[in-house]
Amino acid sequence: MAAKTTNKKEKALVIVESPAKSKTIKKILGDGYQIEASFGHVRNLPTKDPSTENLGFDIANHFQPKFEIIPGKQAVVKKLNDLAKKADKIYLASDPDREGEAIAWHVRQILNVPDEKISRIVFNEITPKAVKHSVENPRGIDMDMVQAQQTRQILDKLVGYKLSPVLWKQIGNRNLSAGRVQSVALRMICEREEEIEAFVPQEYWSIHANLDKDGKVFESELSKIKGKAVEKNIKNKEEAQKIVDFLTNYPSEFDVTKVTKKSTKRKPTAPFITSTMQRAASSKLGFGVQKTMQVAQRLYEGIEIDGTPVGLITYMRTDSVRVSDDAQDMAKNFILENYGEKYYPAKPNIYVKGKQNVQDAHEAIRPSYPERTPDSIKKYLDNDQYKLYKLIWEKFMSSQMSPADIANKTVEITAGDYTLKAGTSKITFDGFLRVYNDSEEEAPEADAKIPDLNEGDKVKCVKVEPKQHFTQPPPRYNEASLVKALEEYGIGRPSTYATIITVIQTRKYVEKKDKALHPTLLGRTVSKQLVNQFADIMDYKFTAGMETKLDEIAEKKAVWNDVLQEFYTPFIDEVNKALQTGDRVRIETKVKCPNCGRPMLVRTSRKGTQFLGCSGYPECKTAMSLNAINESEELQNTEQEVCEEKCDKCGSDMVYKTGPYGKYMECVNPECGSRKAVIKTTGVTCPKCGQGEIVERKSKRGTIFYGCNKYPDCDFVMWNEPTGETCPDCGALLGKVVTKKGTTLKCSNAKCGFKKEVPAEENSE
Repeated sequence: MAAKTTNKKEKALVIVESPAKSKTIKKILGDGYQIEASFGHVRNLPTKDPSTENLGFDIANHFQPKFEIIPGKQAVVKKLNDLAKKADKIYLASDPDREGEAIAWHVRQILNVPDEKISRIVFNEITPKAVKHSVENPRGIDMDMVQAQQTRQILDKLVGYKLSPVLWKQIGNRNLSAGRVQSVALRMICEREEEIEAFVPQEYWSIHANLDKDGKVFESELSKIKGKAVEKNIKNKEEAQKIVDFLTNYPSEFDVTKVTKKSTKRKPTAPFITSTMQRAASSKLGFGVQKTMQVAQRLYEGIEIDGTPVGLITYMRTDSVRVSDDAQDMAKNFILENYGEKYYPAKPNIYVKGKQNVQDAHEAIRPSYPERTPDSIKKYLDNDQYKLYKLIWEKFMSSQMSPADIANKTVEITAGDYTLKAGTSKITFDGFLRVYNDSEEEAPEADAKIPDLNEGDKVKCVKVEPKQHFTQPPPRYNEASLVKALEEYGIGRPSTYATIITVIQTRKYVEKKDKALHPTLLGRTVSKQLVNQFADIMDYKFTAGMETKLDEIAEKKAVWNDVLQEFYTPFIDEVNKALQTGDRVRIETKVKCPNCGRPMLVRTSRKGTQFLGCSGYPECKTAMSLNAINESEELQNTEQEVCEEKCDKCGSDMVYKTGPYGKYMECVNPECGSRKAVIKTTGVTCPKCGQGEIVERKSKRGTIFYGCNKYPDCDFVMWNEPTGETCPDCGALLGKVVTKKGTTLKCSNAKCGFKKEVPAEENSE
């Protein structure tokens, strides 16, 4: 039942998170309401509580948390209590998501007033209509949402506090830490880097012809050979030149054999959600994810316009594309008045997000007042605010407009067995494109690029030109594309994307170079250790599945501590196993010690500062700045060792290069750039086929093993480096295992089990 409107004699207190937000709400509700900020969370899990293993929750007691007031927040809590005691009604108005619901619940727990005085209110936009409606229709705190947020908090702390000691022990750096979602994002970046390093460019050629019809020259490209699509099937210059020679010397004019005309409608896309806003702000404005969210937060909470704080956009953490009826009506009126009837569709555009687990209580991100055009309020905004508001306004307004009409024309031109293709697109009605082009491609031009051609026409060949291309490796992630990938995998939620990307950079696991995210040596080492030992935690589907379970808790479909127990039991077994069995690893760089020539290692001082230290420590105590890594890369680019082997793609010289995962060869021809792994041979003949040689190989996960170089004709493999000696018991090859304790020879036949310790004096030799 709706609550009674507060009269003048009553005193109402509205508690929000942000002081900036409080100014806007104060202007809307007036003098009968006092607006006060909690400045975010007021309570959190304690960090030093022996009864809960310093986790802040009791695992043995169904993960029951023990919250405490955040240090430094005592004054805020006291002030809120003093005001609450004097108020007749208290409204908890934190943000309309799980985090906001949890903040409201924690504030409720610290207020020493009767329950009947406290209500929860939510609004998706800070407008008079939305805020007053929420006050007139308060509700209780949604404990299912609170428990979903609490479960996420406990899960993240479990993973961080239990996995980090594994990294400390194995890498020897107590400043390292792991995160449930951040570590998976790091894995994505590292695996992309491995794909790039392993990528071998493939050469292909395209054929382009300039054709003439009545003095008008236009471009075409070879599309078919004997009726089959060319794609990337022309593999070398010789094949390309044969086609060029044929077309150049063709004895007659080329024939226009097919003309296809088609009108299409290009529809606008949905208004922004968090991830699409972040990506558009990155590609169009050059904003980082964190900057985008900071600017959007300010626009949501309110900007001073003519002395009055005004909330300019709806809540910016959402994965829903829904638009309210009121917003649709406002957009319709604006479009009809400013653009005309033909720019508004016959039926309003309704968008549905095909992804599961959409929190549809929110709307899409849109302007709160469509009539406030970007230019009309530009003088009240700083440059970043104006750019982002303009992007949001144009995206929303275009989403409500009519489709654009595009006339497409495709022409096929034949000469012998070869078919060339030319095409053009022309805008016949701009529709939503008048306001916003949501594609990264340019909109079609108004004028056609090819002459008016009909089937049966003849065209002259003016020039034929071959162009060489090489397939490209997948691009490195930038912040925007990483957000897109996380969303596609179902990892994280709108409120977490910015934090994920910020954390992996702050921890020095990833660094940004020219907007691309590069994993550091430290990041790759951390990721490799976690993937090898915690397959489930680092698995994309497992992480996405945990997000689904959190959604189920919020929807009353799962019990929060049951979800935690189901996760914890196998997880802690893996942690204990890793702590007992994991070996110490070294982060070895390609930098050589200037004093002894041994590899330099990435080390961490007691104060947490990273530096390069000689792997020969304590015999050699040379230390250097991490900058030596970059200097070594520059030196490598200028002083490169030439291989005996020539490039099998273009015949140019190959040079040796060293990446974080070892040595490889690269073609010196910049137009080729072909790469090839350096195969480490053992000199041992394969015992299975008797013809091949055992070489070092690497699995998809980066694990070293040994196999026959005649693969796939011979599938012999073994895990340990072969010594060339045979087992005295079964005759199979012996492999060498080197540990801190010494060297052991093991039989490659798993059914045999023969082992032999190598004496120290033999090992030193």
